[in-house]
Amino acid sequence: MSHDIFLTSAGKAKLLEELEELTGPKRRAVVEAIREARSHGDLKENAAYHEAKLNQSRLESRINEINHILDIGRSIERPEDMEGAHLGSLVTYVDLDSGKETTVTLVGQFEANPREGLLSIESPVGSALIGRDAGDRIEVEVPAGIRRYEVKSVSFEQ
Repeated sequence: MSHDIFLTSAGKAKLLEELEELTGPKRRAVVEAIREARSHGDLKENAAYHEAKLNQSRLESRINEINHILDIGRSIERPEDMEGAHLGSLVTYVDLDSGKETTVTLVGQFEANPREGLLSIESPVGSALIGRDAGDRIEVEVPAGIRRYEVKSVSFEQ
C-alpha cells in the first residue's frame, strides 16, 4: 500500500471547511467549557473539567491530523491525455453475476466512505477501475471471492 495521500479537489475543500469549523467555533466552545468547569472548584474530582479536557485533546488531535493530511496530501488532477477512470471520476458499473448497478466516485483513501459512494483507488475494486472506460469488463478478487463487473459509464467531476 502506498504512503502517498491523494485528495480530490472536493476532498481537499471538505477538509479545509472542517478545519475552519474546528479551529473556530468548536475550539472556542471547548475553551469555554473548560473555563466553566474550572469555575466549579476542585479539579481533581471535577468530571466536567476532565471531560472538557478530553474533548480538547480529541479536537486538537483532529486539527493536527487534518493539517498533516493537507501538508503532505497531493491534489491530483486528471491529465488531459488520460483515458478512462481516474481519481475524481464518477464511475457506474454493474455486477455481472447479480445485476446490481453501483455508482461511485474514485477518491484517495482518506476520503473513502463507501456508504456515501466514495471508493478508494487503493481498494480492490477502485484500483481495478483506474484507466477503465464504458464497456470494459474487469475481474476483481475481493474477500468474498472473484467478482466480475462491467463499466457502464465514466464521467469526470474535477
